[in-house]
Amino acid sequence: MQLDGVLFFPVTPFDAGGGLDEAVLAEHVRRGVAAGAGGVFVACGTGEFHALAPDEFERAVAVAARVTEGRVPVFAGTGGPLPTARRCAEAAHRAGADGLLLLPPYLVSGPPAGLVRYVAGVADATDLPVIAYQRNNAVFTPATAVEIAALPTVVGLKDGLGDIDLLHRIVLAVRERVEKPFQFFNGLPTAELTVPAYRGIGVDLYSSAVFCFAPEVSLGFYRAVHADDTALVRRYLTEFYRPLVELRDRVPGYAVSLVKAAVRATGLDVGGVRAPLVDPSPEHLAELELVVAAGRALALETAGSAQETGVNGSSAGGANGAVGQPELAG
Repeated sequence: MQLDGVLFFPVTPFDAGGGLDEAVLAEHVRRGVAAGAGGVFVACGTGEFHALAPDEFERAVAVAARVTEGRVPVFAGTGGPLPTARRCAEAAHRAGADGLLLLPPYLVSGPPAGLVRYVAGVADATDLPVIAYQRNNAVFTPATAVEIAALPTVVGLKDGLGDIDLLHRIVLAVRERVEKPFQFFNGLPTAELTVPAYRGIGVDLYSSAVFCFAPEVSLGFYRAVHADDTALVRRYLTEFYRPLVELRDRVPGYAVSLVKAAVRATGLDVGGVRAPLVDPSPEHLAELELVVAAGRALALETAGSAQETGVNGSSAGGANGAVGQPELAG
């Protein structure tokens, strides 16, 4: 098994009392896996890792691991202060995760050598595979990317920085100097908008928040990309993804709260977001409804026009080097 296809980042549902709603999370994950997700990344950015109590985090990971039943890999978020990140890694291991997505450290910016120490310190907490997330105060140089890629359990780099020049140099350096399988993927918010640019440097994998609420749109776009249907890709970007990004950029945190609102609109009561995020205004919810409707209409209109490439929309073989299953725990 390997990471491939559309990567699903579920939201974390909260009940009327504000607590973790395990039943709704289970249904959310179940629907995503059934729709064809290539992997489940639970309690990460879209899943409000920053806002979860330690026990909620472990319970959320356990729910995802139980529901997927090994059909696709489950990666759990971790990050923040080094001791906290290590405890989350251990909790994810107990809960049955197959790997970790390492989010940036808390508050401070350290030198490159310190960032390598941070990744090594978390990776050393368990034998789970680790994907490091480059964004905010976690920015790697080509040399430090090679250092972390050489660590036994670090198997990938997710880029949320958007510096194509830097990432290209990182990709070239790692592929030249690291012999084990190692993958890269686009982790920018609403990553689909930048998929053509990332594919230009050989980074094909990407995370999809849209898959949370409109998997038919997410998969339709994915299939168009992998069928090299540039006209259809342009239509998806113009008619759906660009308007969604323009709405998202109006309020900080909308990359999460708009997604959660769109999931609620499907009939799954996932609740609102926790502070410091805010839920969308009524006016923005109305705009979101129109944007999503346009995306669904396009997916329906063009269904089957892109080349079908498998159950989860993936093409044969992994992108950018596969994460081999022997390295995955669980």
